[in-house]
Amino acid sequence: MRYVPRKLFLTCGTGLHREKLTSFEMALRDAGIAHLNLVRVSSILPPGCRIVPRDEGLAALEAGEVTFVVLAEMATNEPGRHVASAIGIAIPADPKMYGYLSEHHTYGQSAQEAADYAEDLAATMLATTLGVPFDPEKDYNERREQYRVGGHIVDSLSITQTEEGAPGGLWTTVIAAAVLL
Repeated sequence: MRYVPRKLFLTCGTGLHREKLTSFEMALRDAGIAHLNLVRVSSILPPGCRIVPRDEGLAALEAGEVTFVVLAEMATNEPGRHVASAIGIAIPADPKMYGYLSEHHTYGQSAQEAADYAEDLAATMLATTLGVPFDPEKDYNERREQYRVGGHIVDSLSITQTEEGAPGGLWTTVIAAAVLL
């Protein structure tokens, strides 16, 4: 049996609880994906895979379904500590080429810093696959919001969730996910 996803959607969430695992569950609920049996996969965006709105993607799934996901998660129980999780996507302009999804989880970065890092990481992974030199600082066209990777045009996008650690020793968990359909 071969399975190649044709669609994906992005989602994110935050969870708070005195137990770390329950905090993670609450983040999954906030993201709308707690009712699924999630299987973490690596980071290939299949050729021609369409990115659909979250509502459309969730409507295509049923409770208990085995669902493939690229997932970034970060947690803290330190009050005020900043946590971030991001998924970055590098999408080649040529729909026959595959792209990359990256997961990034960190302390201390703003939402924009984490998003930019995740997108740079996905574009860098794509460049290494193509065997071309790549510098995200030099090869990004800010006006067009595109990378140029060895002559290939690459769009990017990301989803990021950030939060400050809750007081009172509660666990704060943030997740970002690309759910493959």
